[in-house]
Amino acid sequence: MTTTDNGLHFYGQPTYQQVWQGPTNSISFDLVTIKTKLLTLNQPCYVVKVQNQLGVTNEGYVSHLANEGTKQPPNVMPLVATSQPIAPAQLGDPAFLAFHGLKLAYIGGSMANGISSAALVIALGQAGMLCSFGSAGMVPARIEEAIQEVQRALPNGPYAFNLIHSPNEEALERNAVKLYLQHGVPIVEASAYLDLTAHIVYYRAAGLGVNQQNQIVIKNRVIAKLSRREVAAKFMSPAPQKILRQLVEQGLISELQANLAQQIPIADDITAEADSGGHTDNRPLVSLLPSIIALRDEIQTQHNYAQPPRVGAGGGVSTPASALATFMMGAAYVVTGSVNQACVESGACLHVKKLLAEVGMADVTMAPAADMFEMGVKLQVLKRGTFFPMRAQKLYDLYKEYDSIEAIPTDERVKLEKQVFHRSLDEIWDGCVTFFQERDPDQISRSANNPKRKMALIFRWYLGLSSRWAVIGEKGREMDYQIWSGPSMGAFNDWVRGTYLELPENRHAVDVAHHLMTGTAFLYRLQHLKIQGLQLSPYYGQYQP
Repeated sequence: MTTTDNGLHFYGQPTYQQVWQGPTNSISFDLVTIKTKLLTLNQPCYVVKVQNQLGVTNEGYVSHLANEGTKQPPNVMPLVATSQPIAPAQLGDPAFLAFHGLKLAYIGGSMANGISSAALVIALGQAGMLCSFGSAGMVPARIEEAIQEVQRALPNGPYAFNLIHSPNEEALERNAVKLYLQHGVPIVEASAYLDLTAHIVYYRAAGLGVNQQNQIVIKNRVIAKLSRREVAAKFMSPAPQKILRQLVEQGLISELQANLAQQIPIADDITAEADSGGHTDNRPLVSLLPSIIALRDEIQTQHNYAQPPRVGAGGGVSTPASALATFMMGAAYVVTGSVNQACVESGACLHVKKLLAEVGMADVTMAPAADMFEMGVKLQVLKRGTFFPMRAQKLYDLYKEYDSIEAIPTDERVKLEKQVFHRSLDEIWDGCVTFFQERDPDQISRSANNPKRKMALIFRWYLGLSSRWAVIGEKGREMDYQIWSGPSMGAFNDWVRGTYLELPENRHAVDVAHHLMTGTAFLYRLQHLKIQGLQLSPYYGQYQP
């Protein structure tokens, strides 16, 4: 073992078949300048042995050891380890970057109710990164306004819009697709899908054509965010013939488009969504990502696509270490969510951003979801600084136990009105009627003779508005804020503690992304040196903004 007091240790007996040659005054031996050279990612990094000391340099070049007995020049040193230049743009799949016209394999994932705001989409897009607008939960007029705002700022992209599966409010999904096709939205991030619908197939197939070389041209691109193999298989396969035939018969797509849709997968990219904020199955990333990649390879063997779906990952990615692990497992790109919600550009209110900047990894829990309330679907939310998780669970327990609002004991109803709703249940129902008349009138008609469904809509009033309150900063409702977050938010806070990014007002999405990706490239360099036998003190392994 070769060891020095600057925190560099080399284990093993090197043969020194290669040597370094260059200016000896470029070699650093102290901790600070060595780390500076390790961080100079656009230049090679050489670890050399000078007498009994290890040093680091970015200059010079490598050559083979001269013949035995030949006198070595004074500026030739034994080479211990080396690392080639590594840029953040080299991380991920280059085909992903080329296909979407990006500079970094980094996506800002969608967060509903405009938390992934137009400002967030535009900021990341102008920096060469993709971000998906959080259109879930919004009425068509608000989505259209966001489309126009984003397209004015990014006429040539890149940008995406979310398309969320809405089994209980099909009109939302249908109207969103109508808007995306009308305005030429080039990429949708499909999320929370349990199965394929005619709406996502319509969006995909309606953008298909052929060029002069008779090659398939994909105008409408799909990034599917999911956490189940059975759902991934559907998005990795061609569109179902039954749905395509229906679309042709309805005059929505042509015979040519239906035929082309049989030659490509539904999705161009698959995001393996692990333990994320919001809708999540709490899957561990180290198990989920390899499984989805293996499935992709199986399906590619069956279909032999010209371009197989790429697989990226999100949910838990918020530090250089987690991003490096994700890329090393084969991810084509990484997706961030919770960390962007705490950034200046997000649509969340200032109170939420301050709260998110203080949380730890254990400050999250699961609570009933508004959009799939009756199905018992849950999502991951913040439990610190809010009573929402407990109150939402209470509503679901009452829904499961009783068949109507009237069946709930009087004392329980009084508690709901005073502690949760802050108004009478009759007033809330009137508000539901007004709300759904604009959003989805069928919801009201379906509850006319169904008291249990009416109860669900009343409870969903609270679940839906609680996330809205967290966006607009509704005064007096702070303890009811529904704040979507995963444990990655706490990991991010641990990483930036003691730096300028500890303060929420300093968190800008592009700056955060660049630090995260630069830190990832830096850690990759360290790992490359380590596998050559070099051990570095903890000081060198710390990358902070």
